[in-house]
Amino acid sequence: MSDDQGTAAEKPALGPFGKLAIEAGPLLVFFAGNAFAGIYVGTGAFMVATVAALIAAYVLERRIAMMPLVSAVFVMFFGGLTIWFNDDTFIKLKPTLVSVLFGAVLLGGLAAGKKPLRAVLGHVMEMSDEGWRKLTLRWGVFFFFLAALNEVVWRNVTTDTWVSFKVFGLLPITMVFAIAQSALMQKYMTGDDEGS
Repeated sequence: MSDDQGTAAEKPALGPFGKLAIEAGPLLVFFAGNAFAGIYVGTGAFMVATVAALIAAYVLERRIAMMPLVSAVFVMFFGGLTIWFNDDTFIKLKPTLVSVLFGAVLLGGLAAGKKPLRAVLGHVMEMSDEGWRKLTLRWGVFFFFLAALNEVVWRNVTTDTWVSFKVFGLLPITMVFAIAQSALMQKYMTGDDEGS
C-alpha cells in the first residue's frame, strides 16, 4: 500500500465538471451570500463552502491538491480577519496575495533551476524540460497579472461589483488562459521521461 503506483491507482479521478463544481461552488455561495445579506455574511458563507469543497474533494479523490488547499487557508485567514475587524479590505486582498504567492513560487522556482509545475502536474502529463520551463514562466507571469488586475478592480469599484468580478471574472479568465496553453503543452508533450 505504500507503493506510489498502488496508491495512485486507488485514487479515483474527479472529472472536469466535478472539479469545476468544487472550484466554483464556494464562489457562487460567496456571490449569493453577498447579494442577499452583504459582504460579511457572504464571506462567512464563503469560508464554510470552501471547507465543504475541500472535504468533498478529499472524499471523491482521496487527496487534496496543493493549490486549492493553499487558497482555502487564505480564505479562512483573510475571511476571518474580514469578519473579526468588520473590514472587507481583507477579503478583497486575498486574491491578490494568493496570486502573488503562486506567481512568486513559480518564477522563483524557475530562477532557481526548478520546475514547480512539474511537481504539481507531472503525474498528469509528461513534457520536455523546455515545455515545463515555458509553461511555468507563462503561469508565473499570469498570476502576477491576476494580482494586478484584482488590485485595479477592487480599488475602483463598489464591493458588489468586485464580488461579481471575483466570481464571474477571475475564474473564467483563468480557465481561458489554461485552455490557451493547450497548444504549448501539445507541442512539448513527450511519451518518455525526458528531463526527469
